[in-house]
Amino acid sequence: MALVTILGSSGFIGAHLAEKARAMGHECFCPGRDEDLAGKDLGHVVYSIGLTADFRQRPFDTVQAHVCRLAEILAQARFESFVYLSSTRLYGSGAGEAKEEDALTARPLDPSDLYNLSKAMGESLCLRVSEKTKVARLSNVYGPDFGSRNFLTDIIASAVDTNEIVLQSALDSAKDYISIEDATDLLLAMLLNGKERIYNAASGKNVSHGEIVRAIADAAGCRVEVAPDSPVIRFPRISTERVDQEFGGVRKSLLDEIPALVKAYKIAK
Repeated sequence: MALVTILGSSGFIGAHLAEKARAMGHECFCPGRDEDLAGKDLGHVVYSIGLTADFRQRPFDTVQAHVCRLAEILAQARFESFVYLSSTRLYGSGAGEAKEEDALTARPLDPSDLYNLSKAMGESLCLRVSEKTKVARLSNVYGPDFGSRNFLTDIIASAVDTNEIVLQSALDSAKDYISIEDATDLLLAMLLNGKERIYNAASGKNVSHGEIVRAIADAAGCRVEVAPDSPVIRFPRISTERVDQEFGGVRKSLLDEIPALVKAYKIAK
């Protein structure tokens, strides 16, 4: 049994990590976001503090969460291992395959890249200050996270509540999705046994918006419309070779899970 500390345990991913760690028999410490951790022995740490959909409206909070609070903990606390949750957003859009060793690019004038730049700084800080730290670049994590405002939960809510989906992006748009169950399994494996410094935590397969809305429409019985001049937004396929080789490569399919997600939303309403 190990001591596992989840920083950001009130969030969707953090809460599931804490639940999974306890189910595995570990002692789990879930401090408050502003709790003083100076001098404390935190054991094995997952840093899941961060902003998602609202980072454009909260630039100072984004940097505070992704960099400043991180710096305080790395400088002041003790730990056996440490995994910083980053994002596959850092690879940007485009074709090809995204691997952990790829160079990252960002444009400071682009408001969307504030998120990427802050995550990249968090990664760099982690990897510089200790050999005990690792980075997990998560793709789009899905599950019954209906309080969030991400793409998937928004269109499921629209399908059930209004009986229609109006897409603001083209049907050919595509990105990678990983289930919360698979994500937590991978993150805890990285934390306790990971040999590498940077990992992609993803399914390794892109799913198009067209495939998603058709599956939701079948499950919810709604109509689908695409707004005029909707852009095509494609992200590169995320390489999972590293995690597949080290931890195994069988993960859930989003399209198979959509009927259960629609049902869960109806129950949660």
